[in-house]
Amino acid sequence: MTAQERVRAFVDAPWFQTAIIGLILVNAAMLGAETSPRILDSYGGALHRADTLILGVFVLELVLRVFAYRLAFFRDPWNWFDLAIVVIALLPASGPFAVLRVLRVLRVLRLLSVIPTLRHVVSGLLRALPGMASIALLVSLLLYVSAVMATTLFQHTAPEYFGDLLTSLFTLFQMMTGDSWGAIAKTVMAHHPMAWLFFVCYILASTFIALNLFIAVAVEALEDDGDEREAPDRHDAILAELRALRAEVGELRRDTPTP
Repeated sequence: MTAQERVRAFVDAPWFQTAIIGLILVNAAMLGAETSPRILDSYGGALHRADTLILGVFVLELVLRVFAYRLAFFRDPWNWFDLAIVVIALLPASGPFAVLRVLRVLRVLRLLSVIPTLRHVVSGLLRALPGMASIALLVSLLLYVSAVMATTLFQHTAPEYFGDLLTSLFTLFQMMTGDSWGAIAKTVMAHHPMAWLFFVCYILASTFIALNLFIAVAVEALEDDGDEREAPDRHDAILAELRALRAEVGELRRDTPTP
């Protein structure tokens, strides 16, 4: 084996990937511990040294992967994701860049690229973005139409919620999340007893129907992504069966006596 092949086998080894996942989790716990002034006063120096050491391991890992895969490393978007996170962590955390110190927590997101199942979920969600954008447009239209109706109907009786179009948009968006929509509806219904029809129809359309549409699009994208991932495996299995069949046919020909 060449040096490149040995390094590739090293970085692709399951134990090495498990060790990187463990370091990411330890680093995440350390970053959380640094938010406690008491822990920071007692163990700040040790935490800083351990953080620097773990960052050095991440840098070394990237260097080894670049050496192992060369240009192929840069063809994988997940490698660019890892590279960006490590570069952000290497930026100075003092002076005008002090605010970037908070971005160190992004290192935890490396779990998305290290764990295959998480990569599968993120890839599926990215594939679902076009469909989700269409649903978001539909929800926006529903929100705007409902805001115009609510402002026209309730602006004089509940101006704190529906006094103008912008206030109505915010109130209806709040109701869409399920936050205090019952209290808002009761305030309006004290003056408009039949207002429950508007609010019930709006909640059903904006929350239940729209949410189910988002879930349906996401699930469909995840299933499609899973089918694409399984296609190469099925192709390799078919090729293996064809090779085995060809070998059996060759043996039968050799065993068959010629007349």
